[in-house]
Amino acid sequence: MRKIISEAVKTAMKAGDKARLSTLRLISAKLKDIDLAAQGLGKAEASDIELVEALAKMVKQRRESIEHFKTGNRPDLVAIEEAEITVIEGYLPKGLSAGEVAAAIDAAIKEAGAATQKDMGKVIALLKERHAGQMDFGAVSGLVKAKLNVKV
Repeated sequence: MRKIISEAVKTAMKAGDKARLSTLRLISAKLKDIDLAAQGLGKAEASDIELVEALAKMVKQRRESIEHFKTGNRPDLVAIEEAEITVIEGYLPKGLSAGEVAAAIDAAIKEAGAATQKDMGKVIALLKERHAGQMDFGAVSGLVKAKLNVKV
């Protein structure tokens, strides 16, 4: 992913696409920050899963900003944030549909042998390992909790 982003920065520079270049530089800086944090933990660099999670977090932050800008009647800033989301999402794996999320949750519950809410961490860990950047884990944790409540 690092190489892809680096090449995209060069392409945007050559094309003179300032808006895209700005967002790509933000992504590049975030990836470097994550790599530095990983090095502090004794790893050579961050894993692809960690990079995807970081990009997903960037999208989430921008969506939250959009809501605030709409409330503040700032359509100019909304447009900038939406453009950044479009660029960032181009480097994320395709999101899962509601049915695919439900099936992934069921499979993770079955594989983890989860029976109660105490097993929720195992299920979420499996889902993060397999589907990083493809689902909103804030919403997914509620779905997992609901399914584990039903099984109790």
